[in-house]
Amino acid sequence: MPIIYLSPSTQEKNQYVTGSGSEEYNMNLLADALVPYLLSNGIRYVRNTPDMTAASSVRQANRGNYDFYLALHSNAAPEGRYGEEQGIIAFYYPGSVRGRQAAELIAQELREIYPLPDQVMTRATTTLGEIRLSRAPAVLVEIGYHDNRQDALWVEGHMDAIAQQLARALTHLFGLPFIYPMNPRMGTVSVSYGTLNLRDHPSPDGAVIANLPDGASVRIYGEWQGWYVVHYQGQVGYAAAAFIDT
Repeated sequence: MPIIYLSPSTQEKNQYVTGSGSEEYNMNLLADALVPYLLSNGIRYVRNTPDMTAASSVRQANRGNYDFYLALHSNAAPEGRYGEEQGIIAFYYPGSVRGRQAAELIAQELREIYPLPDQVMTRATTTLGEIRLSRAPAVLVEIGYHDNRQDALWVEGHMDAIAQQLARALTHLFGLPFIYPMNPRMGTVSVSYGTLNLRDHPSPDGAVIANLPDGASVRIYGEWQGWYVVHYQGQVGYAAAAFIDT
């Protein structure tokens, strides 16, 4: 199953014009909203912390083996144009096919909910460290302008919707079905013989990640067409729901 590095902004000095808090604060709220969608869709993640910087986030990510790096930010207009800009930009590194694909998927999904869809765009860049230095394919998405009142209010009022669209983009990227979050619950594997396969896709053809013994306790985060998204001893995958009692 895929694993991403999730990097909400650590820029605590960038304040929202509405007074709701900083870019760091609001992007961490967005990351909080995204986590249930990641869990329900079987996407593992490691997340930075507010005491880190963009540079230390990239360094930490580069010490691991991640399928994707997602940086969450909000934007600000240049001096002399404060409050006059609106829009969303998904940045990627030029030449990164996977990064560009992810940026286009993110932009496509956010156009569905942003009030100015023509102002949602993708852009190649070599200047942003989180894009330039990441070993994994990376996207840094600037979600609205925090110095523009309309954008700031939109971000504050649409955290869950933004998180859902980001998750939809990620499931498209990784070729997974999108699953709405559910209240996690415990289950018990129930097989008459052998073990229950934990797979990387909700299909009998999915590669086997692990074997779940009879009586094993698992945590269920999502359900899709007869399959559960299951977490078991550090492994995440899909298991046939018919063989798990809840």
